Amino acid sequence: MSHDHDIYQKQGFGNALAPKAPFGLLIVDFVNGFADPLTFGGGNIDKAIECTRGLLAAARNRSWPVVHTRVVYQDDGADATVMALKVPSLLSLREHAPESQIVSQLQPVSGELVLRKTNPSAFFGTPLPAWFAQRGVQTLLIAGCTTSGCVRASVVDAMCHGFRPLVVTDCVGDRSLQAHDANLFDMNQKYATLMPRDVALEATAA
Repeated sequence: MSHDHDIYQKQGFGNALAPKAPFGLLIVDFVNGFADPLTFGGGNIDKAIECTRGLLAAARNRSWPVVHTRVVYQDDGADATVMALKVPSLLSLREHAPESQIVSQLQPVSGELVLRKTNPSAFFGTPLPAWFAQRGVQTLLIAGCTTSGCVRASVVDAMCHGFRPLVVTDCVGDRSLQAHDANLFDMNQKYATLMPRDVALEATAA
């Protein structure tokens, strides 16, 4: 990876992107199905969920806007996307299915937006850009799963919408640790700032 880093550095990638207030928190798809290795989970997702508990508590204490996302398909599958064609088992994530419910450790509270989506990005075809813009957010801290899938897609779209993505590295997880590491490297070079939770909270302190 060090050789890759040298190439990126020579070509001008990986510049610092300092966090800028106001801040918001986006928690991507920490639902029961992705916490369960027998369904869609595995790897370091459980550890990321536990680490996100402290991140969410701090966000609430600081009165940040908070959004939780869920992958939810209509019961008859009428809203199936190309993603669902690629991974048909995702269609089991219906509104009332236990697998599609947010994990007990991170249950939303009043005032936090619960956003349903059918594509990888939390921003694609949803009101999320306007919701965060209305609240003046400049830097978006991002937790969730999977690092290589819905987290990455949301990070890229957050940047495209003019937000500064800050990926909280120990609060994102993937069923594949290899994919997790490779995508963190790539996001750091092109799209986002990367920090572990405690460093991120210090960097965003008032």
